[in-house]
Amino acid sequence: MLVWGPGRYRLVSHTVATSPASRLLGGSERPATIDLMRRELPGWSGLLMMGWLTVVLWLDRAGGGGGLWQQRSLGVVTWVLLLVALSRVGRVVRAQTLVVVAFATLVEYVFSPTLEVYTYRFDNVPAFVPPGHGLVYLSAFALGHSAWVERHQRAAVAAVLAVGGGWAAHGVLLAGRPDALGAFWFACLALFMFFGPSQPVYVGAFVAVSWLELAGTHLGTWTWGTLDPTGGISIGNPPSGAAGGYGWFDLAGLLAAPWLLRGWGRITAAPGRRGAPPPGGAGR
Repeated sequence: MLVWGPGRYRLVSHTVATSPASRLLGGSERPATIDLMRRELPGWSGLLMMGWLTVVLWLDRAGGGGGLWQQRSLGVVTWVLLLVALSRVGRVVRAQTLVVVAFATLVEYVFSPTLEVYTYRFDNVPAFVPPGHGLVYLSAFALGHSAWVERHQRAAVAAVLAVGGGWAAHGVLLAGRPDALGAFWFACLALFMFFGPSQPVYVGAFVAVSWLELAGTHLGTWTWGTLDPTGGISIGNPPSGAAGGYGWFDLAGLLAAPWLLRGWGRITAAPGRRGAPPPGGAGR
C-alpha cells in the first residue's frame, strides 16, 4: 500500500479495495474519504473540464484557421482553469496532478515532434496540451469518484472492460487500419483495473481519454501515424486503448507525489525551526 508521511490519508484515499478480486467486484472505499473527494471535485466538474477541452480541440481543428497565437492563448486559459481546479483539491492530489503534467509533457515531446508517432497541426506540442493533461487527469478523478459511478462501480468496470475489449478486438481483427498498439494499451488498462491502486480513476480515464482521442482525431487536431518507429506495430487513429496510458501517468503521480511534497516541505520550512521540538516542549 502506498503510504507516506503527512499525505497518508489522501494517498490511501486514492486507492480502492484491498484485493484485486474485491476491486473488480466493486469494493468500496471509506465513506468519509469518498465524501471528501466529492466535495473537492464533484462529478459534474469532470464533465465541465472535458467540455472545455473539447472546445479547445474544435478551435484548433484542421481547417479552422487558428494559428500558433491561438494555440498559445488557449494554453493560457487552460493553465488558468487547471490552477483553479487544483485550488479545490488537497495537496496530495495537487502534487499527483503536477507529476502527471510533467510526465505527460515529456512523453508528448518524445513521441510527437521527436519520434512522430502522432503529429499536431504545426508539428509541435500545442501550448494547451501540458495543462490539458492535468485537466484530463482531474476529469478522470472527478468522474471516477462521482456518486453515480461509486453506486454502480461493478457495472462501470464491466462496461469499460467490455467496450474497451470490443474496441481493441475490432482494431486487431476487423478494422481496415490495424491497431496493435491500441490492443496493447487496452491490456495495460485491464491490468490496472485488476491490480492497480486507483480503479475509479481508470474508469474515469477511459471515458475522458477515449472521448478526447475520438474528438481530436476526428477534428484533425492531431493524427496518429500508421506504424510505430520500429515499423512493426500498427496504430489506429486513434488507438483503441489510449486510456491505458493514464494508468502509467497515475502510477507515476502516486509514486512521485510524496517525494515532491517532502522536498517542497523542506524548501518551505523555516530554517530556524528545522529539527526544533514541537510547541510546549520536548516532554509534552
